[in-house]
Formats: sequence, structure tokens, C-alpha cells
Amino acid sequence: MYSSNFIGFILAVVSSAFIGSSFIIKKKGLQRASLNGSRASGGGYGYLLQPLWWLGMVTMIVGEIANFVAYVYAPAVLVTPLGALSIIVSAVLAHFMLNEKLQKMGMLGCLLCIVGSTVIVLHAPQEKSLSSVEEIWQLALQPAFLSYTASAIAVVFFLILYCAPRHGQTNILVYIGICSIIGSLTVMSIKAIGIAIRLTIEGADQFVQFQTWIFTMVAISCIVTQLNYLNMALDTFNTAVVSPIYYALFTSFTILASAIMFKDYYGQSISSIASELCGFVTVLSGTTVLHSTREPDPPVNTDLYSPLSPKVSWYIQGNGEPWKQKEDAPPFNLITVIRQDHFK
Repeated sequence: MYSSNFIGFILAVVSSAFIGSSFIIKKKGLQRASLNGSRASGGGYGYLLQPLWWLGMVTMIVGEIANFVAYVYAPAVLVTPLGALSIIVSAVLAHFMLNEKLQKMGMLGCLLCIVGSTVIVLHAPQEKSLSSVEEIWQLALQPAFLSYTASAIAVVFFLILYCAPRHGQTNILVYIGICSIIGSLTVMSIKAIGIAIRLTIEGADQFVQFQTWIFTMVAISCIVTQLNYLNMALDTFNTAVVSPIYYALFTSFTILASAIMFKDYYGQSISSIASELCGFVTVLSGTTVLHSTREPDPPVNTDLYSPLSPKVSWYIQGNGEPWKQKEDAPPFNLITVIRQDHFK
């Protein structure tokens, strides 16, 4: 492994540990917030008053900073797939803290993620040397990458404006698709900013260039969008379902974007590329196994006093008389506990 890649590898592992933990901490915060107000999946922002959610945010920020620096030293095709380690961390913590049980096949999935990540690390290409932000800007203006960016933005707008209001609460790919596609553009911008910071520290100030600030504005906009829809996904679906699917889509789109913009695979042998692809497929297999062995969250009934069955109807008699079942209703044999003070 190249020395710069090794630094990126260490930082990526640290990042995965923090980010994997943040999923669980934020989930706990969202659960507590939902008890006191509207849910994030319904457009509520009560979780902003929840200290546990903010602790999860701090943990995620630390992980993202480590990830940010990792992209400065290693190519995206190395750093991004190592995010699979965060899935292992979140799955193990969810087993103990959220009672989302990790089955034996889930453990096999974790092992596959580790094996695949190892293969990717051993065959990753060396980070290409870039001397200025202007050079990165020229890479971003390539027709191929401009086409990818335009397509990504069009798909995201379609998901946000059309799919999210109609299918966001039932189809996990809507929210995660938005996060993943936007995430690939985030990584490209963050990598440009990281290189600009490194070059500035070395003595060549890159923050006098307008391109650096454009990359910064794009990164901030993308991060805010990602966080919003990731919160909605976490609040709607099981953490163990969100994490692997988000990883698989995010990694796939990021590797594609990086391959188009930075040409990561240029100069590599066919065997190295094949090994990296096999490692990536192994990681995806691991995430799929993790996904298939976990049960999704049960649907939440937001109406405390809604009927337990559409076939059962009730009415309350006046003068404080007990409430009864209508004569034309079918037999009802469930034991129902009702708060008496609700009917006083």
C-alpha cells in the first residue's frame, strides 16, 4: 500500500467508527423527540431540541472530518468503500442499544464487509497529484462529468418534488436515493476543498480563487440536503435497513462520479481493477446479507384512539353510560384497555 493511501485508510477507519455510532445516537434522539412532538418523517423538527440528537450530530461531524481528511490523502475508490465498516459498527450497536437483533447471517454479512474492504484497500490506486484548484475545476468541467452532474440534479429534483410526497413513507429508496446521489457530488466538492486546504498549508493559497468558494457552497448545500433526507429515512425505517442500502447506493454513485471526474482507474492493470470490483461486490453482498436478516420497524400508529380494526365501530352513550359496540358490528373478541378519563 502507498504511504498516502495508508494515512487515508487509517482516517477512513476512524471515520467509520464515529459515523456508525452516530446513526445509533441520532436514532435514539429521534425516538425521544417523536414522543414529544411531530416526527421528522412528517416534516417536524422537534429533534433539534433533543440533546441526544445533537450528540449524534457531533459524533457524525467528527467522523466526517476524519473522512474529509482521508479524501485528501487517498482516492475516493479507496475511502468510500471503507464506509462499510460503519455499517458493522451501527449493526452491532443497534443490537445492544435499539434491540434490533443481529442474527448469525448478519454476522456473516459483517465478515463479508471486512473481507471486501480488505481486498479494495490492497488493490486501490495511488492518489493522483493535483497542484491547484484550477486543475480540479477543469476536471469538473469535463463534458462527461457535466453530463453526470446534470443527470444527478434532474433525478434528485424528480425524487424530491414527485416521489417523496407520494412514496417517501413507504419506499425506502426515495429518501436514500436523494441522499446517495447528492452525496456523490458532496464527495467531489469535499475532495476539492481538502486539496485546496492542503495546498494552502503548503504555501500556495487557494482561497483567493473563486473556484474554491464555489466548491464550498456546493458542498454546504449538498450536506444540508443529505442530512435532512437522511433524518427522514432514519425516522421512517429501521436503522439496519437504512445503513446498508444507503452505503450501497452512496458508494456506487461516488465511485462512478470519481471515476468520471478524477479518472481513478487510468493506468491500473486489468487484474487490479478486477480485484477492486470483486472486493466491492463482496462488500455489497455483505450489506445485502445484513439487510435480509433484519426486520423493518413496525408502522407507527400516530392516532392513539383510532379503531383497532375497520370492522369495529364504537359509540359513547350520553350521561356517562358505558360505551358499547353497535349491534350491527361483527363480534369483537380482543381485550382493549381504554383510558377511562378520556370519556369523562
